Amino acid sequence: MEQHRADANEPDANEPGANGPGVNGSDANGPGVDDPGARRTDVNGAEAHRFDARRTDTYRTGARRAVVVGAGIGGLTAAVALHRRGWRVTVLERSADLAPVGAGIALAPNAQRALDVVGLGDRVRDLSAWQGDGGVRTPAGRWLVRTDAAAAAARFGGPLVLLHRATLVEILTSALPDGTVRTGTAAVVTDPGDDRRPARVTAVAGGAETEWEADLVLAADGIRSATRRALFPGHPGPRYSGRTTWRVVVPAPGRPFAPHETWGAGRLWGTQPLKDGRVYAYAMATAPEGARAPDDEKAELLRLFGDWHHPVPEVLAAVDPDRVLRHDVHHLITPLPAYHRGRVALLGDAAHAMTPSLGQGGNQAVEDAVVLAHHAGADGGFTPSRALAAYTADRLPRTTAVVRKAARTGALTMLSAPPAVALRSVLVGAAARLGPGFLLKGFDGIADWRPPGGPARPDPSRVS
Repeated sequence: MEQHRADANEPDANEPGANGPGVNGSDANGPGVDDPGARRTDVNGAEAHRFDARRTDTYRTGARRAVVVGAGIGGLTAAVALHRRGWRVTVLERSADLAPVGAGIALAPNAQRALDVVGLGDRVRDLSAWQGDGGVRTPAGRWLVRTDAAAAAARFGGPLVLLHRATLVEILTSALPDGTVRTGTAAVVTDPGDDRRPARVTAVAGGAETEWEADLVLAADGIRSATRRALFPGHPGPRYSGRTTWRVVVPAPGRPFAPHETWGAGRLWGTQPLKDGRVYAYAMATAPEGARAPDDEKAELLRLFGDWHHPVPEVLAAVDPDRVLRHDVHHLITPLPAYHRGRVALLGDAAHAMTPSLGQGGNQAVEDAVVLAHHAGADGGFTPSRALAAYTADRLPRTTAVVRKAARTGALTMLSAPPAVALRSVLVGAAARLGPGFLLKGFDGIADWRPPGGPARPDPSRVS
């Protein structure tokens, strides 16, 4: 089944943590004065230390330097992918630590295969909790369409894995050297560079300003990306989708339930199991931009969904009002002309924020990361204009198509006029009778994606 609400937009960042949360235990004071590639000044502008990243790293040690702005899922995956290819990577993250921001994220087989390239795919697959059947229901509980985990795995070569974002961040950071992620560090790209000169990033941490020079800068700074605005000032930016989302993680209800997504009139609810025994629940409704509950968001969820089928009331009863995440959904429905300029590449929500209707926001960021690392290469001869043009050529058409498909799917799931809702139920039910692959068909061309290069884990459905 879809389970596609796991990566709803965060405020100022579709990907929670994109220049938001940092990494536990890393240096919150930013780059140290012994770091090659950094120029550090105090708040009055006095220079404390300076190294030229290209001379020090590229020519003396042979390691090229990459600076990643933002420690969200896409930024961390890119850091891991580049590290494995021999790059010296620094991740600059604005938040002071890596608090478990966000709730669940659904990783489809396409993202799992991308993680295979960096040796982490099987660690994610081991967290798969969806077994048996699931599907789409009406608020009264009637099943519109059923599917099952085995059918999904057979069609796309692997399971759909739902896990907590904090778990995924832990998996990614465990693959990076200590000190890679610098928390408490707000970073801005000040010069994108070109084939002849390095890019420059200015970071502020602990009252000191540091300038980084890098062979490559990856901007994973979220839906409100300052880097995107600087590189493409004429682009209209993200647009409000007309919908707001809520997400919670709670203990499992006492009575069993089948994983489901429930479509109402202008409202949607999903309940999905996590490997640790808890459940992840998400909701969506049409709403004016910026609207908030007059009392608290749990009360708002009870008003909207409290009389829906089991296990919705039991899940809501277990919700802590202070732990409900609510975020309006924005998307970049107008594509960028490119995902790079100079030595700077955009990835994830900074490049192609989408509605969560296909659950592909985080998945596409993971794809971006391994494709970018593939084109950046592992040996000499790195030419930014050539490598990043190839990255744009690979990613722009695919992600634009996914953004548009997510918008169309969201429009279907959020129909609100009673005649349209009734017709949707009839058509979905009729299509479902053609076979269990109805829900899965919408992911053809998405979940079956394979990364360039490799190594990639073999598709179990194709192993004799």
